Amino acid sequence: MVFRAIYPAATKFKYVAQTIAKITDEIPFTATPEGLFVKTLSSDKTTMIILEIPSTAFEEYLCEEEKVTFIVSADEFAKVSKRGTRNDVIELVLEKEHRRLRFTFQDRKTGVERTFYVELREGIVEELPEPSLDLPVIARMLTDTFKNALRDVKLVGEEVEIIAEGEDRIIFQSISPQREYYNIMERDKALLSFRNTAEKVRAKYSLELLEAALKATTAAEAVTLEMGENMPLKLTFDLPGGATLVYWIAPRI
Repeated sequence: MVFRAIYPAATKFKYVAQTIAKITDEIPFTATPEGLFVKTLSSDKTTMIILEIPSTAFEEYLCEEEKVTFIVSADEFAKVSKRGTRNDVIELVLEKEHRRLRFTFQDRKTGVERTFYVELREGIVEELPEPSLDLPVIARMLTDTFKNALRDVKLVGEEVEIIAEGEDRIIFQSISPQREYYNIMERDKALLSFRNTAEKVRAKYSLELLEAALKATTAAEAVTLEMGENMPLKLTFDLPGGATLVYWIAPRI
């Protein structure tokens, strides 16, 4: 057994799986003694997802090699993960000899176990570099605040413009021929924290790409938004146990 891990919250895990499946057909996993990692690009290269779950976030964790890589269908992985309930822990076991990943859900209350298998796919897990950018704006907010803003934008248009002004506010706005939407978020109110090292920063992003991250808002309490003038948007969702899900989105120019 080269890799085995037990994650304590199956419902949190399924929302992360669904977020990844929104942008890619395959999920490339890398397991090391330090934890479980995913780094992947969408086929059109407009989005990147980076998932990092440290070994300490698992109830039990075993990786017998320095690095173990495997690839699964994103759709199949998300479908199986979706079967987890709030009482379940989830066990992942890599069965290399059978070319499959074993999922076992165990109900903490009843002890009932349900097991599923997802076939491994052929391929090489690429080591993709994360964008290295100096983003002047950093805003932290509750995930509900972020989610509600995107749902408001959906009533107006297909893109959102995010504007950072001065040292205390950020604006989500969308303008279409018949509707306009403005959401002003201020530090110590809607924003948990805010930093802007530039006078004024603005960039536009596809609402469709942003909506793909909404499942992650259910798994996290807060999200950190980082941006620059017409630069990629970086969203960091803080997950239980010190895990993070980072979501990069290309701007609309």
